[in-house]
Amino acid sequence: MQSIELLQRMIEFDAGDAKRIQHFLKVYEFASLIGQLEKLPAAQQQVLELAAIVHDIGIHAAEQKYASTAGTYQEREGQPLAEEMLRAAGCGEAVVQRVGFLVGHHHTYDAVDGPDYQILLEADFLVNTYEDQLSPHAIHAVRDKVFRTESGRNLLETIYGLSVEGEE
Repeated sequence: MQSIELLQRMIEFDAGDAKRIQHFLKVYEFASLIGQLEKLPAAQQQVLELAAIVHDIGIHAAEQKYASTAGTYQEREGQPLAEEMLRAAGCGEAVVQRVGFLVGHHHTYDAVDGPDYQILLEADFLVNTYEDQLSPHAIHAVRDKVFRTESGRNLLETIYGLSVEGEE
């Protein structure tokens, strides 16, 4: 499946919610960029990009079911929705399973099992850092606790003007 087709499906899925659409588009772009800079194999790059597009697909269901957008609820509600959308779009089962896993764990930071997972976390944090207007102290903490790829760290440090030593 091409990312462009899934992008169209997700925009339709989130119709009327410009904030969410803007968010996943930015996460998708950062994930794509980091994946390319890290030279992911083509199949893994595709999984990463598809996961970035649908990573927050469960947010509306979480709001409706739990009156919360907490990460655990997004993960729980998002995985089956993502898998359903990918199957409907004709994705192979291996891609469906991996993307579903990533969507179902994208707020879980201590079980990273591959570069696609790591890069998805970093791309989401790059966007959330801006959208949530994190303090310089919080940005340093996120960098030190979450960012592992050279490309992701460089982007975070460049975008937010961080010193390498972690000084504010």
